[in-house]
Amino acid sequence: MRFSWSRIGTTAILGLFVAATAGCTLVNKIRAKNELNETARAYKAGQFEEAEQHAKRALYLDPKNPTAPIFIARVIHQQYKPGVDSPDNIQRARDAIDAYQRVLQQNPNNEEAFKAISVLYSAIKDDQSLRTWITKRAADPNQPNEKRAEAYAILAGKDWDCSYKVTEQPDVKITSTDNGKANVTYKKPKDQKDFDMIQKCVVRGLEEAETAIKYDSNNESAWSYKTNLLLEAAKQAELDGKADQKAQYEKQAEIAGKRAGALSDERRRKEEAAEGTASLPDRWRGLFESRHLLL
Repeated sequence: MRFSWSRIGTTAILGLFVAATAGCTLVNKIRAKNELNETARAYKAGQFEEAEQHAKRALYLDPKNPTAPIFIARVIHQQYKPGVDSPDNIQRARDAIDAYQRVLQQNPNNEEAFKAISVLYSAIKDDQSLRTWITKRAADPNQPNEKRAEAYAILAGKDWDCSYKVTEQPDVKITSTDNGKANVTYKKPKDQKDFDMIQKCVVRGLEEAETAIKYDSNNESAWSYKTNLLLEAAKQAELDGKADQKAQYEKQAEIAGKRAGALSDERRRKEEAAEGTASLPDRWRGLFESRHLLL
């Protein structure tokens, strides 16, 4: 079989091209790693704008680098100043949200990115975007039940807050003193739309709390918010002159509260046990755990 020199030459050139490309890729990966080291150095020194530039340079050199996107998001997030409502600062928060979204595009299970976006939406008081963001996770069938339960519990908490802010207003919550004893009664808000709003919040919140419990019956937050939402429902029944309903809601709240309390006690016992075990010297801890297994 004969090979022409032109064909052999073309093959050789292609081989050299592939080798050169592979070498170039390796060099860029090394450079990207160095840029990330510089990112960490600048970040620790509080030089966040410089850190951001190094992280972006790392991603440019190595677009598939798994670390660079989260570094970029963290650095931008760090430049946001909580409590400062200037347009530039709010935009910085949104830039950080966008950066964390890009992290989730690569790794949908990145919990740091998910929670950071939630925190940032809350910080800039974008309640609608926050609810949409949390609802997306709550409704995602690909998420574990525990995470969906957490999301529904957060939504229930937002709806409890919606009602509580109104029922605790001085013109709604009336506190009087009788023989040294404080008595609390509730008066309907002056604006009917406020009363309608808190009723909707409580109905929706109770549905969310129940859904959270359905996905995770041991979710302490869900039981706690269910208790508080039932207490809000009792207040609203009082505002509407429905004493029988008020008593029913209070009884349900007592039952839910006992469940929340039991879960809280169980969590504390586990935390104390973990702290006690962690305080043992390593060699004694191993002996303790092996004896415990035998028992």
